[in-house]
Amino acid sequence: MCPLTTELTIQRLYDDNRDALQLGWFAGFPGGERLISGDTASAADQIGHLNLIHPGRMQVFGHQEVEYHQRLSPETRNDHINELVAGEPPAFIIAQGLETPSDIFAICEEKNIPLFSTPLPAAEVIDYLRVYLSKKLAQRVMMHGVFMDVLGVGVLITGASGLGKSELGLELISRSHGLVADDAVEFSRIAPNMIEGRSPKLLQNLLEVRGLGLLDIKAIFGETAVRRKMRLKLIVHLVRRNAMDEETERLPFSSPTQDVLGLAIRKVIIPVAAGRNIAVLLEAAVRNTILQLRGIDTLQEFIERQRQAMTSD
Repeated sequence: MCPLTTELTIQRLYDDNRDALQLGWFAGFPGGERLISGDTASAADQIGHLNLIHPGRMQVFGHQEVEYHQRLSPETRNDHINELVAGEPPAFIIAQGLETPSDIFAICEEKNIPLFSTPLPAAEVIDYLRVYLSKKLAQRVMMHGVFMDVLGVGVLITGASGLGKSELGLELISRSHGLVADDAVEFSRIAPNMIEGRSPKLLQNLLEVRGLGLLDIKAIFGETAVRRKMRLKLIVHLVRRNAMDEETERLPFSSPTQDVLGLAIRKVIIPVAAGRNIAVLLEAAVRNTILQLRGIDTLQEFIERQRQAMTSD
């Protein structure tokens, strides 16, 4: 796995959202290079209504916040602003088309803190930017393998070079499943319990098969044979049969998992040998995973059936 890093500047945030949020930039122009850092688990802490609890948060002023600020005595208001600035907020956003308090404007100019204004309600601005930030600041990693949509389940096929991962992907495509990415797959943790995978733009719709070279799957099989993105639910790891551990349990009492961006992803290990139909085995593994996601565990049901048979004798 190769971790990927993303740096998001206030300038980039402004450029990406200027039209959608009708943003105006009125002060603190040199602060455009300020960085917003974090991950998808903390995206909600990157922006919110005015408060002093979250240092480093973009502070949004709506009607209530502006009225509260103006009710403070000059001394308290000055202390309040200094405390806000000490937390190094990346930007201030004045919502609902409100007039910016003069002391806020002045401190933004002095400290080079970008000051934005929008006619939209504060809650709408916060909700919109939280979704934007959760995507932009998502933890990301590049993994090697073939990523497929099999029966609506995102399946990453991994294994050593030469085991036939791409050939397996091609057979699955011929069985009406969909290709997401081949060789390099970019995974992002877009929510606390959700990982999404997609292909780098350079490799979209392409599958490399030994002896055939690069195949344009969309051109050969049609649009229904490719997917833009899928959520990762299962990893199928191919191994040479003689490389399987002799002590590997035939009926493991717990399903193996693999850590991807901090989440435990279900994993199935399939030995590759002449005469084995790996595509059928993979489809069966996916169907079994779907049952497990629905709370149906075949092994546990078998153990319970065996216990009942033993107690009834």
